[in-house]
Amino acid sequence: MKTLFHTLFPFPFLLTLAFLPFPGKSQECEQKLKSYKNWKESPNTQWSLFLSSPAGGSLAYIGAHHSTDPAHPQFAQIRQAWQTQKPTLVFFEGPNRGTTATADETIQQLGESGYVRFLAQTDGVKTQSLEMSPQEEVDQLLSTGKFSKEQIKLFFVLREASRLRDRKGLKDEQLQAAIAQLLAKANTVIKGFDEVIPDVSALQVAYQKYWSAPATWWQAPAVWFTPGGEGEKTGGKFTNEINRLNSENRDRYMYRLLSQAVLKGEKVLAVVGRNHVPMQADALKCALGK
Repeated sequence: MKTLFHTLFPFPFLLTLAFLPFPGKSQECEQKLKSYKNWKESPNTQWSLFLSSPAGGSLAYIGAHHSTDPAHPQFAQIRQAWQTQKPTLVFFEGPNRGTTATADETIQQLGESGYVRFLAQTDGVKTQSLEMSPQEEVDQLLSTGKFSKEQIKLFFVLREASRLRDRKGLKDEQLQAAIAQLLAKANTVIKGFDEVIPDVSALQVAYQKYWSAPATWWQAPAVWFTPGGEGEKTGGKFTNEINRLNSENRDRYMYRLLSQAVLKGEKVLAVVGRNHVPMQADALKCALGK
């Protein structure tokens, strides 16, 4: 699962059909998307999906760990799926942040989303992000009426701080510099976000309105951002619920992009954080006639 930090930068043109309501069966199939609330993985959880449509399109959907280790076995799985699928269109999570000179270097710097772009670039296959725009992501959360702009901005910023601390090993001063940059970008990219928490000093003030512990915003624990968690149990208050709703909005968007591309006859390969696959699997099977 990518964060708003990964989606604050401009995206390439997205399939316009994804913004339109689905007619007929596709709209009915959308109801089969699962909620993260009370969902738990099991030994039978399906992390990858391989489907075809009567129109000749097909989908190889790979649920991946967010890894930057070239030795991780998932990269061999992605490479095998690539060779089998021979895709005409590739979808990846997050923005298009390019590639580097080699496959291993790309994985080390850009993870699985970079690797699948590397494969696409090598074979001359078109690529597209699975993400909606940051503005649409925020607008959908605001439209529920459950959360203020301040709470939504706190959620995205604190989650990114937690990710940078735990996965990238950034320390206090490094985190403050990275989040200062993030806030400045968010204030220009997302309408109305400059009205709340404009800078790092304001971030600490806003944080202390809701939490007294941990003492500083860069200590916010990762458990606050699990989509299946409950805020009163994790201590995140509203952050788990925002993450759950945001993840489900993203699942709906991904489902629309993927199913429409396959129904148009594309041979699609998509790589995404693995929890998205079981959430979307039943809806995709329904839409593609399985």
